[in-house]
Amino acid sequence: MRNMRTLILTALVAATAVVPATAMARDSDYVSREELRRDRQDVREEYRDLRDAYRRGDRDDIREERREYRGARNEYREDRGDWREHRRHNPHSYRRGNWRSDYGYRRFDAGHRMDRGYYGSRYVISDPWRYRLPQAYGPTRWVRHHDDVMLVNMRTGNVHRVIRNFFW
Repeated sequence: MRNMRTLILTALVAATAVVPATAMARDSDYVSREELRRDRQDVREEYRDLRDAYRRGDRDDIREERREYRGARNEYREDRGDWREHRRHNPHSYRRGNWRSDYGYRRFDAGHRMDRGYYGSRYVISDPWRYRLPQAYGPTRWVRHHDDVMLVNMRTGNVHRVIRNFFW
């Protein structure tokens, strides 16, 4: 009977110790998101400063602002992480899986125009943040084409960027 009480008490203590640890992990995720937001804001501010330096035309100011803008941009990239680094640590997320295409493989490069069938809604990657892909702006979306991932303008079909062999 005494061993049973000890076992139950130990289980309760362990369960209560796990809950704050998971809450702390969520808090740290929130802090990192806030840090990324601040880094993005810094990049925008440095870019504005660089544009102002170009308007003024002072070479020393331009050089200094360019250096600061580059530093802010690199810091943001480092904090954001890269899909290559993420894939190295999470290879299971990039497995080809049970994915099928209605079309055979065709090699597309940046600047090509795709037929509508290649970039239909069923091929759009709805959660690019999961794969640490850069954010797509405006009418562009990340689209899967066999093992490749392409940034495609959904209105025109123009390919802006291609990442080959993204999925294993």
